[in-house]
Amino acid sequence: MLKQIYLSLLLLFSTCGFAQNIQSRKADSLYAVKSYIAAGRYYLLAAGTDEFKSLKRNEYYNAACCYALSGKADSAMFLLKKAVEYGYKDGAHLKVDTDLDALHSMPEWATLVARIGNIKASTNDPLKAKLVTTDIKNFWKAYDLAHQDTANRLAIYKKYYVEPGTVGLQDYFAIKVGSVKKFVQTHDSKPKFYAAIRKNTFMVESQKPQMIASFVKLKQLYQAANFPDVYFVIGAFTSGGTSTESGLLIGLDQGVRTSDIPVTELTLWQNNNFNNLSNLPNTIAHELIHFNQNGMKRDTSLLCGVMIEGMADFIGELISGNNANPRLHVWAKGKEKQIWADFEKEMYLKRSYNWIANSKQETADKPADLGYWVGYQICKAYYDKSVDKAKAVNDMLNIKDYKAFYQESGAHMLFTNAAN
Repeated sequence: MLKQIYLSLLLLFSTCGFAQNIQSRKADSLYAVKSYIAAGRYYLLAAGTDEFKSLKRNEYYNAACCYALSGKADSAMFLLKKAVEYGYKDGAHLKVDTDLDALHSMPEWATLVARIGNIKASTNDPLKAKLVTTDIKNFWKAYDLAHQDTANRLAIYKKYYVEPGTVGLQDYFAIKVGSVKKFVQTHDSKPKFYAAIRKNTFMVESQKPQMIASFVKLKQLYQAANFPDVYFVIGAFTSGGTSTESGLLIGLDQGVRTSDIPVTELTLWQNNNFNNLSNLPNTIAHELIHFNQNGMKRDTSLLCGVMIEGMADFIGELISGNNANPRLHVWAKGKEKQIWADFEKEMYLKRSYNWIANSKQETADKPADLGYWVGYQICKAYYDKSVDKAKAVNDMLNIKDYKAFYQESGAHMLFTNAAN
């Protein structure tokens, strides 16, 4: 069983995902037909061309699996250590991955398993989670150097921003950006915008009390909650936030709006999703809920998709005091009945692309991502009718039957008699 790097449940319904190069896709095909030696070689080729450490660690792990299955235990152990060197830390998966059974008798196995087991990506103490802003400082250093030597700006961003980047930056770029070239192209197209946001990107620390207060509130509502570090990065305006096993990853360039920032270079969707700086704690609260959705059963239905996103908005609002996507609620007012009718036509189908991460469908008359609003209403209905609020939160974060939850919430009756 190949180890694909952990993604937030959010990514099941996102247009973004860990980028795969040609060699990696070829390796997957060879693995599927049990041509393990050839697959391993292609994974190593992929590792040599991948730009981000998050991708390299995946390739090295997969190569280790292939070499182990081919009876080359020494090579497999060497590659597994390379995966750990590049940030692999899923000890639970390592122990049950039968592809690596051939390594269990090696002296290094127990040491490696123990080493990974001691790597903690999160804590159950909300006060111990860290806000990591190293990448912001590195970005502005690279930014200044790149503007002094524009002909070499791609190489400069690689050397001073991406390569020394935190594990959070590596994951974010692999999931949400795709390549350094795309990153540079985005920045080239928005010079006034990026020049103007500098001062706001250094204001994260001033909002730390509100962020930590949200973490503490979640602990009060949900004792099983885990609290990862929060990484702030400058991306390519593709995502305000996501989460991986490494922590919460915040695209700060999408969340530092103040009235003095020029927005003429932004598209309609970008402008509508350029969030206020004061809303940053709410975005982080939203992503914190995603990080704690491991107990939920996954499927590809629209209902599951809106529940995942709407729940992050709803519980995020409970713990932070404000909604991460307020514009959707403003737009939906007076249109609830029609939205719900449209949703129920597709709720059990694989139609998340019409409701979530559908930025290309954004128009001046209708926003994208209305699935967030729908899921919020379902969760709110369930919570409001529950006597035990902590149990209601626990039920949400551990849903196994979405249809039953939907029926029990009574959300389908909310707007039946609405005038619109």
